Amino acid sequence: MLLKAAPTLLRICVQTAIKPPAFYLSAGVVSSRDPLCAQHKGRLFSVSARSLKNNKRKSLWQQFAERRNMDGNTEELLAPLRKAVKEQGDLVRQLKEEKAPAVDVSKAVAELKARKRVLEAKELALQPQDDLIDRPKLEDTLKRRFFYDQAFAIYGGVSGLYDFGPVGCALKNNIIQLWRQHFIQEEQILEIDCTMLTPEAVLKTSGHVEKFADFMVKDVKNGECFRADHLLKAHLQKLMSDKKCAAEKRAEMDSVVTQLDNYSQQELAELFVKYNVKSPVTGNDVSPPISFNLMFQTCIGPGGNMPGYLRPETAQGIFLNFKRLLEFNQGKLPFAAAQIGNSFRNEISPRSGLIRVREFTMAEIEHFVDPNDKSHPKFQSLADLELTLYSSKAQTSGQSAHKMKLGDAVEQGVINNSVLGYFIGRIYLYLVKVGVSPDKLRFRQHMDNEMAHYACDCWDAETKTSYGWIEIVGCADRSCYDLTCHARATKVPLVAEKPLKEAKTVNVVQFDANKGAIGKAYKKDAKLVMEYLAICDECYITEQERLLNEIGEFTIETEGKTFKLTQDMVSVKRFQKILHVEEIVPNVIEPSFGIGRIMYSIFEHTFHVREGDEQRTYFSFPATVAPYKCSVLPLSQNHEFVPFVQELSEALTRNGVSHKVDDSSGSIGRRYARTDEIGVAFGITIDFDTVNKTPHTATLRDRDCMRQIRAEVSDLPSIVRDLANGVTTWAEVENKYPIFEGQETGRKETTEE
Repeated sequence: MLLKAAPTLLRICVQTAIKPPAFYLSAGVVSSRDPLCAQHKGRLFSVSARSLKNNKRKSLWQQFAERRNMDGNTEELLAPLRKAVKEQGDLVRQLKEEKAPAVDVSKAVAELKARKRVLEAKELALQPQDDLIDRPKLEDTLKRRFFYDQAFAIYGGVSGLYDFGPVGCALKNNIIQLWRQHFIQEEQILEIDCTMLTPEAVLKTSGHVEKFADFMVKDVKNGECFRADHLLKAHLQKLMSDKKCAAEKRAEMDSVVTQLDNYSQQELAELFVKYNVKSPVTGNDVSPPISFNLMFQTCIGPGGNMPGYLRPETAQGIFLNFKRLLEFNQGKLPFAAAQIGNSFRNEISPRSGLIRVREFTMAEIEHFVDPNDKSHPKFQSLADLELTLYSSKAQTSGQSAHKMKLGDAVEQGVINNSVLGYFIGRIYLYLVKVGVSPDKLRFRQHMDNEMAHYACDCWDAETKTSYGWIEIVGCADRSCYDLTCHARATKVPLVAEKPLKEAKTVNVVQFDANKGAIGKAYKKDAKLVMEYLAICDECYITEQERLLNEIGEFTIETEGKTFKLTQDMVSVKRFQKILHVEEIVPNVIEPSFGIGRIMYSIFEHTFHVREGDEQRTYFSFPATVAPYKCSVLPLSQNHEFVPFVQELSEALTRNGVSHKVDDSSGSIGRRYARTDEIGVAFGITIDFDTVNKTPHTATLRDRDCMRQIRAEVSDLPSIVRDLANGVTTWAEVENKYPIFEGQETGRKETTEE
């Protein structure tokens, strides 16, 4: 039943479709100071240098026409790939229903993932490209204008570590501030700030010490490290690309690549020997794979007696403070807690800029809810919100993501419950608000084999970038796993009390410990054993009872010590009890945001090139998150402009508007371009009409459309403030104030270059 060799499908070369230029029209009156905009009457046309080079023999309209013809055949091209995914998905379900051996299920799932990757790659290649990102140009802009750069650059830099410059720091802070407003303030979430240093015992309980690891190999001569599965995959793909590679050998290597996630350490070692894998940099031999924990280890205190780690996530601090947070909330459920801060993962091969790094900022929410009442009182306010969902069923059936209303998704069981659905909706609204393109945003549901055993449902917010689809937010229903684990390890009950309307009789399952036998066996440690047995939950007790019946013993671990318990030491008793107050372990809905990944998505989704000048780039950040809301630009260095510049700068500061004064000697056009390049949303220009006419007026320019209005100097700070806070829109401002077409006094020869 199990496929013995990778199908021909996996040897299909995913062709890259022609990528047309993006174009759009924007009608309106333009400013005489922006000849680029004035010349083309608002038409913006973005095309990368690479696409021009690759398609220089064809007109842009010819490429677009070809693109449209190809779109008509998209489903025809995708049909065999969709069928292959569906067949494999059906096979996986059949194996699970028949309770096939785990190894067979794992291999079938690996094949399903491989087919799904081929389908998604083909879908990406065939999708209409609404814009073309020239990544080298984008990265050059980010580095040149010091949005961020590699840390310790003058010492050669360290991979996976980045420093944010003034513009990047301001943008990041604005994204976080808007997150606080959107979630913490509007949802009345309790914010805490926990230490980054975490004792080993905490992360051992959470499973990070044992499971938070990847396999790694080293260059035996210079010690350079590589992630084992990535290196093996790259090596096999290189071998398969050789025209001399036999079809049988290629199929064999295909099969290895599709199952990389399932190999053990020993199996990986054997594959490295079999295929003679060397260091791709030096050609030297590499060591056998070893397990490498991705956490940064340290010692707390000078004695070195307390091992610890830099936290790999912020969530554990919230779980450990659950009891205090519940008290702060008057013991009531539901409630949510949040934390924003840095986390650390010692990635073996950090890459892709801000997407895979070793130190990163997270913003996490833990929403604690009654497991028997996962309904959100505000869900109906978002029930009609339509977004793109890529369900587990769609993935295993070879279907595409499709738009769906949140209310329908919850009602039909696509999303497990309305609390999870509500947060998915709020995540969507936040991401769009900070600048993520709705057309490049989807929510992908984890397939059964991706989810942890304790999770009920899990969705990732993914954005389409030049790297493909990347996860930027995770939203999971983690059930009660974390609280239960920490309660068991610390013997502190992490529960909430729920008053019952009527008394009820419940079945109770407890360990019945033989104090004499345990005391005789473990002496002074007997108290540890008794305390541990007293706090165990029903699921755990039932599992250990099964072991007692089958093999006559089971082991427990507490405070770093292991104890074996036999049938003469412990048994299980069951009885009924009348309750007036019910103790419940809350379930947790966890939205987890990667701020760096969100930032990178915004960079790509808002990056543009002005028509007619490939060197003139700009970021169309929403005004609410723009690093600077406004620039103040005197038309020239004429001393008559100085008092107005000072007056405006002070007034903007009083209104809480971040701004940048550029009174350098460059032309006004060059200074517009400089501020556009760092995403400054609006620009105030002081010209000779400001000086010569009363009441004194100045122009206000919108970065994206480059149009300008004229208003009194005293009104401009409040106008910019309202624009930056989203209280008003540029269209409303244009309707209220006269459009600027050119100054009427002084030197008019100053033009944008």
